[in-house]
Amino acid sequence: MADFSEQVLRLVAAPDYRPITLKAMSRRLSVGTDDYPAFRDQVKRLVKQGKLDVHKDRTLSRPDHSDAIVGIFRRSSRGFGFVRPHQSGDRSEQIYVSPDSAGDASSGDEVVVKVVKRPKQPGMNAEGRIVQILARASGLFVGTYQESGRSGYVAIDGTTFNDPIYVGDPGAKGAKPGDKVALEIVRYPTADREGEGVITELIGPRGAPGVDTLSVIRAFNIPDTFDAGVLEEAREQARRFSEDDITGREDFREILTVTIDPATARDFDDAISLSRDERGYWSLGVHIADVSHFVRGSTELDRSARDRGTSVYLPDRVIPMLPEVLSNSLASLQAGHVRYTVSALMEFDADGILTGKRFARSAIRVDRRFSYEQAMAVMNAPRAEHEGVPGPVAAMLGRMLELAKILRRRRMARGGLELSLPEVEIELGPDGAVQGAHLAVNDESHQVIEDFMIAANEAVASFLKEHHAPALRRVHADPEPHKLDQFAEFARSLGLSLELPQSRFELQRILRETRGTPEEYAVHFGLLRSMKQAVYTPEHEGHYALASEDYCHFTSPIRRYPDLQVHRQVLAILAGKKPKAHIDELFALGEHCTRTARRAEAAEREVIRVKLLTYLKEKVGSAYHAIVVGVEDFGLFCRLVEFPVEGLVHVTSLADDYYYLEGDTHTLVGRSTGRRHRLGDRIGVVVSHVDVDRRVLDLVLEDSRPAGGRGPAPSPEEEHLPPQRNRASLDRRSRPSAPPAAKSVPRDGAAREKRKAGRKAKPSPRKGGKKKKR
Repeated sequence: MADFSEQVLRLVAAPDYRPITLKAMSRRLSVGTDDYPAFRDQVKRLVKQGKLDVHKDRTLSRPDHSDAIVGIFRRSSRGFGFVRPHQSGDRSEQIYVSPDSAGDASSGDEVVVKVVKRPKQPGMNAEGRIVQILARASGLFVGTYQESGRSGYVAIDGTTFNDPIYVGDPGAKGAKPGDKVALEIVRYPTADREGEGVITELIGPRGAPGVDTLSVIRAFNIPDTFDAGVLEEAREQARRFSEDDITGREDFREILTVTIDPATARDFDDAISLSRDERGYWSLGVHIADVSHFVRGSTELDRSARDRGTSVYLPDRVIPMLPEVLSNSLASLQAGHVRYTVSALMEFDADGILTGKRFARSAIRVDRRFSYEQAMAVMNAPRAEHEGVPGPVAAMLGRMLELAKILRRRRMARGGLELSLPEVEIELGPDGAVQGAHLAVNDESHQVIEDFMIAANEAVASFLKEHHAPALRRVHADPEPHKLDQFAEFARSLGLSLELPQSRFELQRILRETRGTPEEYAVHFGLLRSMKQAVYTPEHEGHYALASEDYCHFTSPIRRYPDLQVHRQVLAILAGKKPKAHIDELFALGEHCTRTARRAEAAEREVIRVKLLTYLKEKVGSAYHAIVVGVEDFGLFCRLVEFPVEGLVHVTSLADDYYYLEGDTHTLVGRSTGRRHRLGDRIGVVVSHVDVDRRVLDLVLEDSRPAGGRGPAPSPEEEHLPPQRNRASLDRRSRPSAPPAAKSVPRDGAAREKRKAGRKAKPSPRKGGKKKKR
């Protein structure tokens, strides 16, 4: 059968084309009588796909996309989905796309959608048709291999596809039913055509140790091996390095210097020195590993690091940005070894005001490595005797705590915000299975490092600004005013007084007044949801949460590429050179590094979710404590207290009443009983159903367990379908993405990242390291 689609599209795209009918078009293209039925069907398919428009006079033309909207598409398991326009965070602004109008778009794709029907009722979504796919989220997926007859299929993890993807002959790549495999999509499924793919890798038997983590690594397309050329460059750097050669560097080897990291840390990229003179002025040195010495621009090492953007920290392993010979050895500030650094040397007066700063290529020798626990014990009693800790070292740690408190007070005085949200760390056994969980420690020793790193990052950002040097900033934009207004309404619904949500000091007061109260989690989490996410960009927009006019990332070049770029600009200035960086290239680099950072965070959340769901699959019927972290008209999203995983209490399981959503207060209210379930409530729940592959966790309230089983609940998306849709025919197999896991704002805080950095990597010759975010 002849394929006329390309001919038709070329014809309508021609500059001199004028709309003509189907018959006229067939004559123009010399379509024979025998081929006309196929030609007609192919044109109809192009119309259905939005690639052709049919006018009232039945003429055909290229679609007019002048009023189209660009956004990210999320498809449900039933084929329909929603497009969230760029720069939009409200659910009400999402555009509903029916299965027939979605074409072969997949979840995460960037698409162009044309609105075809405006909402007739408040609360409903506009309806649209996807007319173009601008960028695929990924062509690589992970799923479970299965066979039917003489054919092989892969059921893709999650809810991206409703039906399994055909892969042809059974046993490709040696796969057996039940194995996890990586799949490359050859043909995306549509409403009237099944998808087709090719198995690219056999990951391993479903449920085998490590297979769950490796599946997520493949699904997120995270590179976990280094090319031979990259490894050889790293080894060559090792052969050239000599601790005795400090040519061109300031010699700080005799200055008392310490590192403070998790007990299990394997690499160290920051060290601290501190002294105080007779005037009461502080001299703080923040010494950061000079990764730029080993990773030069336009090398294979640099290309690899840039592509990765960041190290990735998963519960049972670490995927470093740099080969371990650098990240865990040459660049790592190990105690007792001479290491190359870039030092930020800052002077503060007795009130913590920065009175001077300078930067230097340097060499240091760390005198003592401390874990957080060890450092806290010394900081609390610096004059006491501590085994193996000389007096001068103990005295310096005491001074570190004193200065950090001063710097923190100044940051709060200028309007810095700090949210207190509970964070739970899961405990894994040797096989990677969940064995338990515990609350993460965040004592003052963590905060000391946090405060010093923030001070160094701000000093570097202002230094670059003074020299008009283009560089990547870490920008946390101001929240949208209407988001803060919504938060204020929510706070007032809890009985709190908040009249000026645009005032940082009013927000500080609310956070302070609710700390330690039953409303703490609701208020702190609600404010977090009102804020934007931080990004990398060369623009000077400041950092809202830190109340900082200019901010960048400088303190973790071992694990973050933006820090390495900043180091190169600082060193260029110190060498008397004009820093080179094209602004357009920096914008592109910033977008890339923002994406890789978010990909790493999403992969970590996904691995944690898979492991916890696997654990909870054996706990169906068990009761847990939970916190309501999301309220929708279809139910309550709850985060278990004992384990950091979210599940849904669907409104249909609330059998004691008929509930409606009170949007302003984020509350489900019973019409008859008046019973209320609101954001931040602590409740008892029971695990009702777990589907690990589809990432589904269904919960019911502990005091409203149904006497018997219940059928599949409606989809979250279904509740916002246009009125004409038959909701009863849809089942729920998807959920909104999990809320950001964060201990505090800013998300750049070092404490949580240092804890993650301390995780022991799964033994592997190509994995290791840790990360810190500041």
